[in-house]
Amino acid sequence: MAWTFTDDVAAYGAAVGGLLSSAPERHTVLLSVLATLTSRGTTAFGPAAPLLGWWSDGGAVTAAVLQTPPRALLMTGLPGRSAAKLATALADRGTALPGINGAEPDAAKFAQAWRDVTGQQGHAHQRQRLYRLGKLIPPNPAPAGAARVATAGDAAIARSWYSAFAAEAGLEDAPPDVITSRLGAGRLMFWEAAGEPTSMAGMTDVIDRTARIGPVYTPPGLRGRGYGAGVTATITELARDRGAASVVLFTDLANPTSNSIYLKLGYEPVEDRVVITFDGSPRGAGY
Repeated sequence: MAWTFTDDVAAYGAAVGGLLSSAPERHTVLLSVLATLTSRGTTAFGPAAPLLGWWSDGGAVTAAVLQTPPRALLMTGLPGRSAAKLATALADRGTALPGINGAEPDAAKFAQAWRDVTGQQGHAHQRQRLYRLGKLIPPNPAPAGAARVATAGDAAIARSWYSAFAAEAGLEDAPPDVITSRLGAGRLMFWEAAGEPTSMAGMTDVIDRTARIGPVYTPPGLRGRGYGAGVTATITELARDRGAASVVLFTDLANPTSNSIYLKLGYEPVEDRVVITFDGSPRGAGY
């Protein structure tokens, strides 16, 4: 068994497509990043070439990783000795890893292997929970105002709020082209009250009948009024209208308010994940 790495996005997609599609909810970030690289090229997330790799025994692919520097390494589950072999292979390639993002047991296993190989200590940057929509329960009473799909004319406020979200979460900012793409595809919504935007929510494209909601952002001075719940419920309906049989989202487990809101909207826990950063790397993954 061995890790294979490539710079060819098409070859990577052909190799790992079956694995990722076998669990599209758990692999939602990998799938959406791969779709962006496929449609918009290897510089979609920045000038550095992406790191693309998979683990197999010459037959079935049972693990995959993807990184778009300077973001954290995304990973599927890491069976058997694949975590230790991955750490050795990446170190031998001279890979500089700012961090990793994966399910808690797999991320912890790799972080220990990375420390053994490189001496770099990992630190939990953020613990997340993946939620899947059960039955949507719109907020009752609904907040004042209504939702609308954002347009190209909203680009300035969308970029500002994306940056504010990333700063609060300690993440890399989203590339401007990614925001432009969402605006063009109608995958970004605002909640408006008294004619002014009060909250924002985005969504990925529907991939393998699954869509992911995020980011959801309400400016600090407008929080506690239900705007975030309102826009989340509405963009969830939009995702289902566009063919999503499953709608998922991630929360920061350190934020009890957002976790409570999503549970009230009908989202149900699937698994816990962790973003681990390594010494000298202050930020996490920002997809």
